[in-house]
Amino acid sequence: MPLIDYIPAHTHIGFMKLRRFSFPFSAAMSVFAVVLFMTVGFNLGIDFRGGTLIEAQTSQASADVGALREHLIDIEIGDVQIQEFGSPRDVLIRLGQVGETEQAQQTIVNEVKAALGSDYTIRRVESVGPSVSSELVRQSILAMVLGAVAVLGYLWFRFEWQFAVGAIVTTVHDIFVTLMIYSLLGIDFDLTSIAAILTIMGYSLNDTVVVYDRIREMLRRYKKLPLPELLDTAVNATFSRTIIVSTTTFFATLALYFFGGEVLRGFSLAMTVGVVIGTYSTICVAAPILIHLGLRSRAAEPKEEAKAPVKPGPEDVLDVEEAAEFIEAEETVEGKSAPAPAPKSTAKSSTQGGKSSTQGGKGGGKGGSRGGKRRG
Repeated sequence: MPLIDYIPAHTHIGFMKLRRFSFPFSAAMSVFAVVLFMTVGFNLGIDFRGGTLIEAQTSQASADVGALREHLIDIEIGDVQIQEFGSPRDVLIRLGQVGETEQAQQTIVNEVKAALGSDYTIRRVESVGPSVSSELVRQSILAMVLGAVAVLGYLWFRFEWQFAVGAIVTTVHDIFVTLMIYSLLGIDFDLTSIAAILTIMGYSLNDTVVVYDRIREMLRRYKKLPLPELLDTAVNATFSRTIIVSTTTFFATLALYFFGGEVLRGFSLAMTVGVVIGTYSTICVAAPILIHLGLRSRAAEPKEEAKAPVKPGPEDVLDVEEAAEFIEAEETVEGKSAPAPAPKSTAKSSTQGGKSSTQGGKGGGKGGSRGGKRRG
C-alpha cells in the first residue's frame, strides 16, 4: 500500500448522471468552434499560405516594432506583418507571396535585409512557394481524414459499431475544441499544429479505447446489470489510471510551453489543451454516449443457435444456499441408487441365471403347495 494515496483506487462517482450537463456543454463548445471557424478563421502560417518568414534580432535593448513596420512599408514590398517573438529583442517579419518564382521572392528578402541594416541580425529565413503550400494543405487534410477512417475501421472490427461511433464523435469533439483555441487566440496554424492535432487524436483515442475495453469486459461478466450502472463501474475502475496518465502528460506539455521556446509555443499550447479536453471527453462523453447509441448488455453475449426450451433448475427457483443443498442431496441419492456398470458377458449370464432361478422358484413353489394339499 502506498504511503500517500492521492487518488483513491476505488471511486464511486455517478458519471452517467453528469451527462445532463456534459452533453450540452460539449455541444455548445462545438457550435462555438464552428462559428469561430466561419467568422474569425485561422492565422495560417507560411506553410499553408505561402510567403517568407524572417526572424531578426536587434543589437539594442528592445526592438522598435512600430518604426520598423513604417520603414518596411515605405520600400513597398507588399504585405508585411511584424510582431515580437520571444524576447523584446527578437522580431518576426512575415512577407506575403510576391511573384510566382523563387527568384522574385529572394529579391524581396534581400531588400528587407538591406532595410534592416546593421542594427539587426538575421537568425532565420523560411520561404514557401504557392504550389508547395497548397500541396501541404491537401496532404494535411488527407492525413487527418485517413487517420479518422482507420480508427473507425479498427474499432468497428474489434468492438461493436456503437463503440466505433462513440470514439469518432469523441475525437471530433477534441479536435474542434483544440482548433477553437487556435482561432480564438490567433495562434499560427502551420505544420506543427497539424502534428499537435494528430497527436491529440492518438492520445484521446488511447484513453477512450482503455475505457471501452473495460466496458466490453464488464458487459460479458455482468449481463443483467443496468447499462448506466455498468458504465459507471467501468469508468470508475479506470478513473485513477486516466487521471494519473493525464496529469503526467499535462505537466510535461506545460513545461514544454514555458521552456520550449517561441517556435514550439503553439504546439505545446495545443497539446496542453488537448490533454485536458481529451480526459474530459473520455469520462463525460465517450462512455455516456453509448447509452444513446442503443448499447445493451446483451450486445456482448455470443450468438447461439435456437434450442428447445429448458425447464428452470433449482438454482432459478430457490436461493443460492437452498439450491446448493438440493443439488448435493440429489447427487447423493443418485449415487446410492445407481448400480455399478457390469461387463456384457457377466450381465448376460446373470440375466440367464436370474431367469432359471425364477423358474426354479416357481416350480418349487408349486410343488410345495401340492404337498401341502396332500398332507391336509
